[in-house]
Amino acid sequence: MCGRFSRSSGRDALAEEFGVARFVNVPLEPRYNIAPGQTVEAIIRDGAELRMGPMRWGFAAQAATEQRPAPINARAETVATMGLFREAFRRRRCLVVADGFYEWRKDGQRKAPHFIRLRSGRPLAFAGIWSMQREPVGTPYATCAIITCVPNELMAPIHNRMPVILPPAARDQWLDRGATEIALRALLVPFPPAEMDAYEVSTVVNSARHDSPECVRPMTRPP
Repeated sequence: MCGRFSRSSGRDALAEEFGVARFVNVPLEPRYNIAPGQTVEAIIRDGAELRMGPMRWGFAAQAATEQRPAPINARAETVATMGLFREAFRRRRCLVVADGFYEWRKDGQRKAPHFIRLRSGRPLAFAGIWSMQREPVGTPYATCAIITCVPNELMAPIHNRMPVILPPAARDQWLDRGATEIALRALLVPFPPAEMDAYEVSTVVNSARHDSPECVRPMTRPP
């Protein structure tokens, strides 16, 4: 699964990386420990231009209740066919922007948090789907889920799932409303491990209340 991530890149870096033309209600202060239920920055195609705006992380649908919380992830193997996600997969796809994500590796009785990022240090894009949540009272807002797939060779020793990271060549196709299901499903594969890096970080990241550069700082162990 993907349950925590960071996004510290600013407006200029994101505009350069993704070609975003409009930023809507996104202050873009650095965030190092983004958790489910919080606001994330996501990109959609609006006509001929790309627009970045806020979405709540947790896919809202009638099936999401107090007994069944809004799911934060959708599995690549079933996102196109599962009733909860099928319509969004066909019509409402997005890029969830990040600089890296966290996963916890089981080490005996201990779970060791790791931070995973691109070796290039550039921002990355998770494949996402989104939906509008319409409350009886208040302003409608967008919600989203991040799609996960089987792990690559780097991630397999850490966790049995990883988020789908879309390379630059796949991003336009993912946002293309005319893309076929076959073409879209072909994009939901593990990212090349040679282009990624992973390292252990402090357990300070375990609490979503901690949001500072300390969360992504490499853990140093005594010899």
